[in-house]
Formats: sequence, C-alpha cells, structure tokens
Amino acid sequence: MLFSYHAIDQDGHERDGTIEAPSQEIAVSALQRRNLIISSIESSEKRALFADIDLPFFGRVTNKDVVILSRQIATLFEAQVSALRVFRLLAAEVDNKKLAIVLSAVGDDIQGGSPISKALARHPKVFTAFYVNMVHAGEESGKLSETFVYLADYLDRSYDILSKTENALVYPAFVIAVFFGVMTLMLTLVIPKISAILIDSGQGIPLYTRIVIGFSNFLVQYGIFVLIALIAFGFYVWQLRKTGRGKLMLDSLKLSVPYVGDLYKKLYLSRIADNFATMLLSGVSVVEALEITASVVGNAAYKAVLDEVAADVKGGSSISGAFGKHAGIPGIMVAMTKVGEETGELGKILTTLAKFYNREVSNAVDTLVGLIEPIMIVLLGLGVGTLLAAILIPIYNLAGSI
Repeated sequence: MLFSYHAIDQDGHERDGTIEAPSQEIAVSALQRRNLIISSIESSEKRALFADIDLPFFGRVTNKDVVILSRQIATLFEAQVSALRVFRLLAAEVDNKKLAIVLSAVGDDIQGGSPISKALARHPKVFTAFYVNMVHAGEESGKLSETFVYLADYLDRSYDILSKTENALVYPAFVIAVFFGVMTLMLTLVIPKISAILIDSGQGIPLYTRIVIGFSNFLVQYGIFVLIALIAFGFYVWQLRKTGRGKLMLDSLKLSVPYVGDLYKKLYLSRIADNFATMLLSGVSVVEALEITASVVGNAAYKAVLDEVAADVKGGSSISGAFGKHAGIPGIMVAMTKVGEETGELGKILTTLAKFYNREVSNAVDTLVGLIEPIMIVLLGLGVGTLLAAILIPIYNLAGSI
C-alpha cells in the first residue's frame, strides 16, 4: 500500500513524499528511522481515487488533453529534464484542474520511488493500458524519450482521424434531429388547427390528407406515450451496452450499417494496425501487444477477434494465420502481415498499413461530408413540402369553391 506523507527533517525543512508499506504503522516506523518528524500521513489510494472522480467543476480529461500532454512530456524528456521535475512542471502548468491533480499524484508516486508506468497505471481513466504498457516498454529498453515521442505521434494520428470521423457524423445527426423536431411541431401544433377548418367545411378530404390528419391526431393523443416509449428504449439500449453480450451485439450492428459500417471498419482496422505497430516497435511482445490492442480498440466485435488471435498466437499459430480465420480482417491485412513476419519487418509493414487505412477513412469521410449536405436538404424539403401540400391543397380547393 502506498502512503503520502508530510514531514520535517532534522534541519527543520518540510518534506513531502510517498512510501510503500503493508500498513500505516510500518510506514510511520520506516519514516521515523529516517529521522523524520511526521506531520501527516494518509493512504495515497484515497487521493488517487478522488483524482479519478469525474466532478463537473474539475472538468474531464479529453483525448486532446492527453495528446498535448504526451507531446510536452516527450519534449521535456528530450531536453534531459528529470522525470519528477517533468510531472511537477506540467502539474503546475496545465489548465485542466483534474489533469493537474492526476499529474501531481503521479509526481508524488515517482518521488516515492515508483516507476513512471506504475504511477500512471494508478489513473486508468486518464492513461489507458496501451499508454501504460508503452511507457513500461520504454523504461525497460531505456528509451523513454523516444517512447513518449511514439506516443505523442500515435495519439496525434488517432485523435485526428477519430475527431474527423465524429465531426462528419455530427452534421447528419443534427439535421435529422431538426427534421424530426420540425415535423413533430407541425403535426402537433399546426396541422390540428388547419385540419379542424377542413373538417368543419364538410368538403371531401383526399386520402393522403386524411393520412396526415390521422397521424397528427395520433401524436396529439398518444405523443406522450410515444415519448415515454422512446426514453424507455434508449434506457434499455444504454443498459444493454453495459453487458458484454449486448455491447457485442450493438457494435456488430454498427459495423453492418451500409456505408457508415464500412467507415467504422476502416477506422477500427486503422486503430488495430497503428496500435499493434507502435507497441511492436517499442519492444512489447506480440501476444501482449495483441491483448492490449484488443482492450483499447473500442469495438466489442473486433475485441473478440483480437482475443482469439492472441490465444491462437499464444498456442503457436502465426499472426497472419490467426488473422486469416476471421472475416472481419480483410485479405490485404492478412497478406501484408504475412510479408512482415517473413521479412522480420512486421512493425514497419503494419505502420504502412495503418497509413493506408487512415487515408481510406479520410477519403470516406470527405465523400460522406460531400454527399450528406445535398441529400439532407432534399429529404428535409421533401418531408416538409409533402406535409404542407397535404394540407394546403385542400385549403386552396376550399377557397376556390367559395
């Protein structure tokens, strides 16, 4: 167990640090043997837990924050700044209060003698298993500065491609939401008033107008139940995603959606190749790299594939042979992996493959953005136009008959 302490040494100077011990009593005894007068001591685990709580006034640590942080760490390590000073400096400089608390706790752990990777591992909500294992590999190989450069470059690429994909999907989601909002308001507020005029006139109402009026009446009378049903369905899906089977089903469904599913497949394949290549080039073993890649790929369907691949490789299978058993891994990835295994350049081959899929994702996103705007405008115009025509045409007929 790790304890944080505040003490005064023989010269009267205040000292802060951490110490690892089985219990608080043993920690106090060990510090007293160092001729320190203990002012306060507490379990570091409590503070680490507090640092990982997502409190609104502390904000959240985003991917962008970690990208910038990794670039700063890499720069400071290349400048030969000590690890403790790196984290102390960054804790004082970062704007994100939650990240500052985490970096301060990491600095305390390092001051107490903990390796950097172990100190980072205490904050899994900020530093993923991939991140921690990369740092651990850097510590083992003595190439920490290079490792943080690798991490910064990887996170930069990952952040760019992910943010571009998400931003491309935000626009259609917004337009669809506005479309359904406008249609709902018209059907519940506008159509009932106009339909009352048509019904009172006693004139014959066309079939398509009766359909619109019937749907409007349904929403007015039972709209609250429809809303409750939608909320209940959303809550069910949210709960279902928390289960392993449900997450696998929903993630598989996401991959089967036309066009968007292909975009996501390329995104996850890019992430797999990039993760795997980065870890291999940093000295992480093949099986461990596959297992960590599986844990951070972000899709349950591909996680299941990578878990099986890792098990097959652990059992003696080649990586390309294990990849070839799964339909979710395209033939080009299997072939290039085989070439990498035969030439001993698997890391470089996978890096090339990751760049290829990054370009594919970027091109697919650009195409999607180019198509979405005109399609959405046409659909929105058709929907609202059809609704208005169903009501306005009978009104014009009524006006003409007067």
